[in-house]
Amino acid sequence: MKLWEFTGHELLEKLAHQEITQEEILGALDKRREEVEPKVKAFLRFEKTPGPENLSGPGGFQGLPIAVKDNICIKNRPVTCASRILEGFHPPYDATVIQKLKAAGFSIYGQTNMDEFAFGSSCENSSYFPTRNPWNLECVPGGSSGGSAAAVACGEAIWALGSDTGGSIRQPASFCGVVGLKPTYGRVSRYGLIAFASSLDQIGPFARDIEDCSLLLKVIAGYDPKDSTSANLSVPDFLLSLGKDIKGIKIGVPKEYFSLSADRALEGIAQEVKQALEEAIEQLKKLGAKVQEVSLPHTEYAVSVYYILATAEASSNLARFDGVQYGLRTEAVDNLTEMYKRTRQAGFGSEAKRRIMLGTYCLSHGYYEAYYLRALKVRALIANDFADVFKDFDCLITPTSPTPAFKLGEKIQNPLAMYLSDIYTISINLAGLPAISIPCGFSSGGLPIGMQIIAGSFDEEMLFRVAHCYEDSTSWHKMRPKI
Repeated sequence: MKLWEFTGHELLEKLAHQEITQEEILGALDKRREEVEPKVKAFLRFEKTPGPENLSGPGGFQGLPIAVKDNICIKNRPVTCASRILEGFHPPYDATVIQKLKAAGFSIYGQTNMDEFAFGSSCENSSYFPTRNPWNLECVPGGSSGGSAAAVACGEAIWALGSDTGGSIRQPASFCGVVGLKPTYGRVSRYGLIAFASSLDQIGPFARDIEDCSLLLKVIAGYDPKDSTSANLSVPDFLLSLGKDIKGIKIGVPKEYFSLSADRALEGIAQEVKQALEEAIEQLKKLGAKVQEVSLPHTEYAVSVYYILATAEASSNLARFDGVQYGLRTEAVDNLTEMYKRTRQAGFGSEAKRRIMLGTYCLSHGYYEAYYLRALKVRALIANDFADVFKDFDCLITPTSPTPAFKLGEKIQNPLAMYLSDIYTISINLAGLPAISIPCGFSSGGLPIGMQIIAGSFDEEMLFRVAHCYEDSTSWHKMRPKI
């Protein structure tokens, strides 16, 4: 095996036994990037030579490189959210997760492409270029954290960070055949994450296997007084969850997720995805889990609720980007109002403009009660559905996405079809729960299929326990794209 094919924990073991050096790892990744980046385009910008303070840092990760989504602030480096509106912006501070990574000894290897301001499910809404799926370059990698998922999948990065507002870590993890975790809301600080929807956003890890994912979550998790939504709870040693069996674990399978289509004119779950999930569930039964069908009755409203609340919060959060304090500013204007208009017109892409307009409409006088307030009430019902189920079950199993990765350009002109790509993931953000996507099969076209595991609040240990037990009994996570 080449060095870029190893997991992080395998590389750490080799470093500990002095079988390899940090420089050899970086050299292998540099060479791999030169081979595949022109095809995949996972990165917006790249730090070829990590700083010596990271390469020889005091933490236990010994300078191992990590890729970071381009909506997480890194001091004195450009951060754009893949949007023209933030061109020229260099944050004067590190996000809390970046501080934690540096303290742990990681080197920040590069910043990955994304849908502009995390608005999308395909990584086609970047203002710069689309990222491609390493398993099939004609397909999307998923979104909005598509660059991070693609970088890990094709060996340009060992680890990566993304953000998940409605499935933006889990869906691209599924499409690219890697592990992607959305932690419980409040488990990881959002300080320094450029917000899409503040009540839904959460930073989380991408990795090639469960052990790497648990190692990275341990580093970035924890209470942060700079984030008012951060949970003041101790962080478990997630590695202790690995290796435990799942005999007697009660797993629920929501019946709605296998027949759900928010629009009768659109297809529901693909047969290949359904078959892969059924086989994965049978494997979990063989491992000793008790599996039973459950119901989450308000699931059918999740898409509608999400796109009211998320766009409303987005329109508010993006109001700050007006050309005054940072980023793009249109010159040669006659007055301040014209500067605002022209800057926002030139700086935002079409999907960002669509969501700003939708959110502003939902919050406007006469529509606030009819849309936004009602959506908040239904959000509570969705959260209650999960709370009721977790009284009797340890976790839930669902598909991550209704289909494998779709072709570039296939849904870009159909926003509703694009929004439905996240139909199985958005409920978890609305409820603030943790969920993980792990590989569980491939389509007949050779594209990865992901299984989503959902647990109760702050029970990431259960996710890792079940996911690792399944992973240990299969080989899907060992597959690598031939690119």
